Formats: sequence, C-alpha cells, structure tokens
Amino acid sequence: MMNLVKHCKASIFLPPTKQLLGMSSRALPRNGVFRTYVNPLWKRQPVNYFLKISVIARFCSNAPQKGKRSVGYWLMTCSGMVFVAVVLGGVTRLTESGLSMVTWKLLGEKMPRTQAEWEEEFKKYQQFPEFKIKNKEMTMSEFKWIWYMEFGHRMWGRALGAVFLIPAAYFWARRRFSAPMKKRVLAFGTLIAAQGLMGWYMVKSGLEDRFHGESDIPRVSQYRLAAHLSLAFVLYTLFLWSGLDHLLPAETVAITSRSAILASRKFRMFAHTCKGLVFLTAVSGAFVAGLDAGLVYNSFPKMADKWIPDDIMALTPKIVNVTENPTTVQFDHRILGTTTLALITALYLMSRKRVLPRRAYKAVAVFGAVAWLQVALGITTLLTYVPTSLAACHQSGSLLLLSTAVWLTHELKRLPK
Repeated sequence: MMNLVKHCKASIFLPPTKQLLGMSSRALPRNGVFRTYVNPLWKRQPVNYFLKISVIARFCSNAPQKGKRSVGYWLMTCSGMVFVAVVLGGVTRLTESGLSMVTWKLLGEKMPRTQAEWEEEFKKYQQFPEFKIKNKEMTMSEFKWIWYMEFGHRMWGRALGAVFLIPAAYFWARRRFSAPMKKRVLAFGTLIAAQGLMGWYMVKSGLEDRFHGESDIPRVSQYRLAAHLSLAFVLYTLFLWSGLDHLLPAETVAITSRSAILASRKFRMFAHTCKGLVFLTAVSGAFVAGLDAGLVYNSFPKMADKWIPDDIMALTPKIVNVTENPTTVQFDHRILGTTTLALITALYLMSRKRVLPRRAYKAVAVFGAVAWLQVALGITTLLTYVPTSLAACHQSGSLLLLSTAVWLTHELKRLPK
C-alpha cells in the first residue's frame, strides 16, 4: 500500500505528457498492489497506444496555435501604437508644437531638468524662424508646453520601435514566423526607421531660413507632412492586416453560380477602390493641414457663395495650385471626401444583394456608418473654424475609417477570384 501512495504522489508532480505515457518500469511497484488495486484487469486490457498518440498530437498542436495568437496580439499592439502616434502627431501640429525641438538624436533627447537647462533649450529655439517671426513674445512656460508636446510625440515613436523590435527578435529566434511573415517583419522595421527619419526631415523644413516675405509663416513643408502621414497610414494598415491574419482569419463562403462569382469579384474590387479613396482623401487632408487651408473658406457646401471660387487657379504654373494653393487644396479635399462618401454608400447598398462572408456584412455596415460620421465631423470642423479638439477628432476619424476599410477588404480576401 505504501508503494501505491508513493506512486500517486509522484504522478501528481509529473508533467502531463509523462503521466499520459506512464511511469517508467523502475517507478512502478514491483509487487501486485498497484495492479490489483487500481486495475484488476491489467492483463486482460491492452494499452491503447493509438489513443495516447492522438491525445499527444492534439496537445502539441495547440502550441503553434498559441504562438500564432501571441504574434497576432503583438501585431495589433503595434498597430494601436501607430494609431496613437498619429493622434499625438496631429495634436502636436494643431498646437503648433512641432518646431519646438530644434535637434534630433537617434536614441532620444534628454529632457531638461534644471532652470539653466531649460533656458539653454529656449535659447536654441530662439535662433530659428518660428520664434523670430511668430513667437517673439513667447514666455518660458509657453515654450515648455509646446516642447513637452513634441517630446511626447518623439518618445512615443521610439517606444513603438522598442515594442516592435524586442518581440520581433524573440519570435524570430523561436521560429514563430513563416517565410512570408519574415518578409513582412523586415518591411515593418524598414518602415519604422523610415518614418523616424522622415519625421526629422519634415521638421527640418520648418527650421530653414526660407521665410522672408511679409505673409510668410514658418511651417513645415506640406509635401513632407503628407509623406510623413502617408508612411504612418501604410505602416498602420500593414500591422492591422497582418494582425487580422493571425487573430481573425477571413471566412470562406460557398458560391457556385458563375454570375455570383463575377458579382463578388466586382464587389471586392469596388471595396478596394473605396479603401484607396479613403487613403487618398486622408493624404489630401495632410495638405489642408500643412497650408492651414481649413481657414480660407468656412462655409459649406459652397465656398463664399460660389461652387467654384475665383482664386482656385491663382498660381502659375497651374499645376502647383493642386498642392500649394490653399483654396484649391481645400476644394480638392471637399470633392474627394464627398465622392468617397457617395461610393461607400453605394458599396453598402450593393452588399445587400451580394453573397458575402457573414462578418463582411457587419464590416460594410460599420464602414458606411463611420464614413458618414467622418464627413459630418469634417463639415463641423470647417464651419467652426477648425478648433483643435474637433480637428484632432477629424484626423483620428480618418484613421478609424481606414481601419474599417481594411477590416472589410480583409474579410473579402477569400472570395472566389
């Protein structure tokens, strides 16, 4: 009986796999107590090795699934951090804080601690056009506010780099990435590095001595601002798409009719077109922000009682009006926004008559609802002369709208091609 007690105690502390396979012959009691007490039919019941092997296989198959979900959670965390970085960047621009830090270091800047360090930092800022032309009356407390805004945006970007790099190295070493996923991870790292460099390249454009006219206002280049925002949107889209691949795989739907297959194919292409228009409209919004074009005509739907304003082609050559004339930039953003809304609404109506995966119906409904909300928010921001809170919500809404577009197109990826 003592042997039986020892055996039971030992089995409690053994790993499940060893318990499943059974204890070694040395650990088994040598007398017949175990056999007669636990299983009196020991000799008449053969061991079912096939059952044990199937249980072991099922147990081991859960490990890759758990690893895949871990990678998915990591990717979604990175996409969430990119989302926050875009919001912080928008608030930094709206509060005109982006030019407060006039130096850039790869591993991060040291935050001033003492009054002397703050005065030294303020003196650096005073040497550049924004202070000389626009902020001559700025106090130390006002400077600290805009400096903290830019510092927070930069440090969040560096935190994103760490959150990406450290788990990526771990998952790579543990062989959690497939061959295609390894290529994506390398692309992610390249985009994050490029985004940091583009951010500083953008800031440098506002520190250059090129503002000499009476109406010149020191600001970053609208081209570099649009490139910086575009990189962030691309990075966010790739993170989100890859995260959905791991956590919410697209469903399949059985379509046998050739006409239904053609209809679903057209619907998928239309959905991708709408997603592209959402991206293009957001990029045009970057030009609106870079030129402060939201303040030139604050009426809707007309612009100063006209559908097409007189100064829409005021610059020469004519092509530069598209990206350098505030009136034209706002006009283009209006047209793109309303066109995108109309097409998304048509996409929703079209989905009612198409055979789609179950979750795709929910995705297209959310896509349409967010599109209407985003346009309403944009019009409200325009009519109220671009308050910081509404403008920040409008920029965040563009990324939210892109998120729903990515979700929808991801749900459609397994439709027959």
